[in-house]
Amino acid sequence: MSILSHHLLNIGSKLRQLLPAQPCLLCGGMSRDGLCCASCNAELPRHNQPHCPRCALPTPHAEVCGRCLKHPPHFERTLAAFSYSFPVNQLIKALKFHEELILVNFLADELAKRVVQQPDFLLALPLHPLRLRARGFNQSQLLAQRISTKLAIPLLTPGCLRIRDTAPQSSLPWKERDKNMRHAFSLAPQINVAGKHIAIVDDVMTTGASVGELAATLKQAGAKEVSVWVVARTLPHHEGN
Repeated sequence: MSILSHHLLNIGSKLRQLLPAQPCLLCGGMSRDGLCCASCNAELPRHNQPHCPRCALPTPHAEVCGRCLKHPPHFERTLAAFSYSFPVNQLIKALKFHEELILVNFLADELAKRVVQQPDFLLALPLHPLRLRARGFNQSQLLAQRISTKLAIPLLTPGCLRIRDTAPQSSLPWKERDKNMRHAFSLAPQINVAGKHIAIVDDVMTTGASVGELAATLKQAGAKEVSVWVVARTLPHHEGN
């Protein structure tokens, strides 16, 4: 390492020491590394295992899984920052159901770190107006806004409407989730996605029914390519949302 590199590291270390310490969100210890201390951050369940490039489920050698070969989804790839397990599952629930909006930047930034190929536009998975009114915010929209700003990727707003007030996916058996999402979305009239690469942003992917239906809507409107970006991917041995 060069002398310059050592010098820059020393400056970075001194700056961190000047920052006010705050309790780590997970262990409660004092941290100058953000919401999570360095130790807790290192232990988070990042989605690093070999996985299918289309749906992000684990495969032995990162090959396309049998399900995607037999029934290819309407999206080309899935990018996930974490596996949906403790404590990330609790962080996402705290964001969605307890309005812990301080988590938005942390979770979105972890997802943004994984981005290699930039799309033409981002699109947040929408909530139905009734559910949006009840919750007061769309966590996927907040995540997408942060990523849009951080990576300088245009965000389609308003981009898509949820025209059916579907039952929560987490309340249904896996086999019924595709049916639940059929014809649930409609693109805003002013949106033109023809020939474009669109990345759908959401918090959790379980069966892929929601993002799959939205991807189908985008493809019908002429989108050339659709990616799915999620904070966390539910693995087969976990129950997700």
